[in-house]
Amino acid sequence: MTDTATPVWLVVGLGNPGPSYAGHRHNIGYMVADELARRMGSGFRAHKSGRADVVEGRFGAPGSDQARVVLARPRSYMNEVGGPVKALATFYKVPPERVVAIHDELDIPFDTMRAKLGGGDNGHNGLKSMRSSLGTGDFHRVRVGIGRPPGRQEVADFVLSNYSAAERKVLPFQVDTAADAVECLVLEGLERTQQKFNS
Repeated sequence: MTDTATPVWLVVGLGNPGPSYAGHRHNIGYMVADELARRMGSGFRAHKSGRADVVEGRFGAPGSDQARVVLARPRSYMNEVGGPVKALATFYKVPPERVVAIHDELDIPFDTMRAKLGGGDNGHNGLKSMRSSLGTGDFHRVRVGIGRPPGRQEVADFVLSNYSAAERKVLPFQVDTAADAVECLVLEGLERTQQKFNS
């Protein structure tokens, strides 16, 4: 990235690395990041910090006033993502208000989502780790709803389980919408994104 005039955004898909976690509800952030990388026309590659895979590029139509973006998938487990995120934010000189975390949210029904700036971590280990490492919770979040576990299933078991067959039919559309919301947030701002996508 050579153009230093345009501010850089750091967009982080939260999840756990490795194939055994790939389809879990907790990995929706990774799924959305993969869709954004596909739209940017590039695959993830290892960052020199060794702690995350990144895609550097732009959101928006070619030739438009595009936003510079570093799209990242930390290589650490969810409860330790703060370190890699902080390393990338420092490397690319991105302040917390231009960091976007894409994550699963228990308190929002499946197939809905919300964007916001700041707030608590609501028991989410990835957000907790980011807040601790960045020294603030004042980063953007794209909260992708997974709903609450059915019956008496433990939350930890629920988030680390695969989507149901019925949910998997809808999931590609949810991923697509969440990716749209991330692009809107970076290109048009939080208020516009909330008007369009908060459900």
